[in-house]
Amino acid sequence: MLKVGLLGAGRIGAVHAVAIKAHAQCELVAVSDVFSANAEKLAAEHGCRVLTNEQIITDPDIGAVLIATSTDTHSDLIEAAVSAGKAVFCEKPVDLSLARARACLAATKSSGQPIMIGFNRRFDPSFAAVKAAADAGEIGKPELLSITSFDPAPPPIDYVKVSGGLFRDMMIHDLDMANFIMGENPESITAIGTSLVDPDIGKAGDVDTAVATLQYRDGKIAVIKNSRRASYGYDQRLELLGSKGHLQVQNVPETTMVKSTVDGVVSAKPTYFFLERYMPAYKIELDAFVNAVASKTDMPVTLEEGVAALELAEAATQSAKTGLPVKLSDI
Repeated sequence: MLKVGLLGAGRIGAVHAVAIKAHAQCELVAVSDVFSANAEKLAAEHGCRVLTNEQIITDPDIGAVLIATSTDTHSDLIEAAVSAGKAVFCEKPVDLSLARARACLAATKSSGQPIMIGFNRRFDPSFAAVKAAADAGEIGKPELLSITSFDPAPPPIDYVKVSGGLFRDMMIHDLDMANFIMGENPESITAIGTSLVDPDIGKAGDVDTAVATLQYRDGKIAVIKNSRRASYGYDQRLELLGSKGHLQVQNVPETTMVKSTVDGVVSAKPTYFFLERYMPAYKIELDAFVNAVASKTDMPVTLEEGVAALELAEAATQSAKTGLPVKLSDI
């Protein structure tokens, strides 16, 4: 039984708490949060203790730490947990600062402790099926990847101001997905962003609508489209064109009912947001982490891969500001 301490009792921490409690090989023993009321509420719901970050990290009975705190604390907590001999699962991104994330990687590289970064979309059954089919050569050589990711509504402006920007906060999921599906990092990225959804986002120095084009060494292309607003729901689609075929993932609807009448054909909207769309992926993701810890095998999403996604986000941010392509070798 893997005893887990949860750092962070906010929205994503609560999601992970449910997954930990439901896992047959896990025990949620403690939770912490900078807001004590959050920690106390979550601890009461799941029957565990409220401790501080330091108390969880140094507790010899806790074998793994799940980090779901604010992004600016991730690298420090990863390093502290690794130094204490813990297995670490940390939500994306590794850090808001690429330099700090790289320093974290360098500091923990020789520790031998398992570290996994939480890019949950890799574990979505539909996206995982695309990866498996592509790797099996079912559509020949991949040539063009298209990823659409639109949120139903923008986050609060206070969150936007500390998020690190759309490319580090939102598109980083899709940048990691491109790395995952293509099986390699691109050579360069060109991005453009604008503020169309909420003028306050633009005033905060961020964008809410963006497109990025990734170019690979052998000529492959990936295109990512992001928006902070899709009035009809959470739009999550992916398609991969290969030399011998095509793979596609459509939206997951609220229901699968389709009404066909003389007036037309109507189906349900996409599920509202990421909790509804990706809850199964969070559970599969945790299971992958627990299995890797138990079997002492490589983590399915490494710290190196987390840093690679952040490098792409940094390159996209720079490109959107300058209007020029950015080579990854220059980041």
